[in-house]
Amino acid sequence: MSNPKTTHFGFKQVPVEEKSQHVRAVFDSVADRYDLMNDLMSLGIHRLWKRYTVELAGVRPGERVLDLAGGTGDLAARFAPLVGDRGQVVLTDINQAMLRRGRQRLIDLGLVGNLSYVQVNAEQQPFPDQCFDCVTIGFGLRNVTHKQRALEEMYRVLRPGGRALILEFSHPTNRPLSKLYDLYSFTVLPGLGKLVAKDAESYRYLAESIRMHPDQETLLHMMEQAGFARCQYFNLNGGIVAIHRGYRL
Repeated sequence: MSNPKTTHFGFKQVPVEEKSQHVRAVFDSVADRYDLMNDLMSLGIHRLWKRYTVELAGVRPGERVLDLAGGTGDLAARFAPLVGDRGQVVLTDINQAMLRRGRQRLIDLGLVGNLSYVQVNAEQQPFPDQCFDCVTIGFGLRNVTHKQRALEEMYRVLRPGGRALILEFSHPTNRPLSKLYDLYSFTVLPGLGKLVAKDAESYRYLAESIRMHPDQETLLHMMEQAGFARCQYFNLNGGIVAIHRGYRL
């Protein structure tokens, strides 16, 4: 039986109230090399995953988009031109170093005017009810301590007809791929982290956090429990990554 006073941080158990501090330390450590490591770890394929997420979001001019755990702003950078001058994109992250890097990166790209930045815990969002047309979280939900609470908050801030999209590492759909993925995750990934980011442990945690994340069907049911309707998921690269989408009716 699990201890309700502890939660997983990778494969370790830590006090619930301390997990966010551990996660913050990981991303403080990797923020400066985060984008480079994403390209190296996925051979650039993460850009295609994010592009497909944006396509599934169906964002239109004038809409308001909330990007939770948005890090260095990959999704926000794609949404900003789509919502146009009449719309708004709010880029958030719980980690100040990541948010600062994302803000500077988007300014360098010339994306100003319809973007704002807020340091936010996805479990306790400071936004009014029903104020966004679309909410996204890319590769961030697995780091959240209380995932169900975060899903409920995503639902709360969505307007009727709004949609939520979760882009996250998931569970491969066949055993040979799963074994190959494990080999890569627990040998190559920490090695890359040590070589490029000078931090093998943080990338070992990232690999472990993926294994502890709910599988596709479990996350789908969690979204339904939070109130979302018409929930579905899309497996990418054999289920290594999945995009979940749900609507507030």
